[in-house]
Amino acid sequence: MMKIEILGSGCPNCKKLEENAKKALLESGKEADIVKVTDVNKFISYGVMSTPAIVIDGEVKSYGKIASVEEIKKWL
Repeated sequence: MMKIEILGSGCPNCKKLEENAKKALLESGKEADIVKVTDVNKFISYGVMSTPAIVIDGEVKSYGKIASVEEIKKWL
């Protein structure tokens, strides 16, 4: 199963990105595990210096902004 990681501290932007990811999954009919990652060391291991970030199956797709539902659907 696909794995989507939302990297962030739990701020409002991180929560919005998670909502967008859930909506993109619903609209695309795909399934994935969504995991919240708050460990700064994990951010660094991905090379992410600003949050929120979205990682799909180990590949950083976006960071430092809230990706839109449409953007996320393209990545799924």
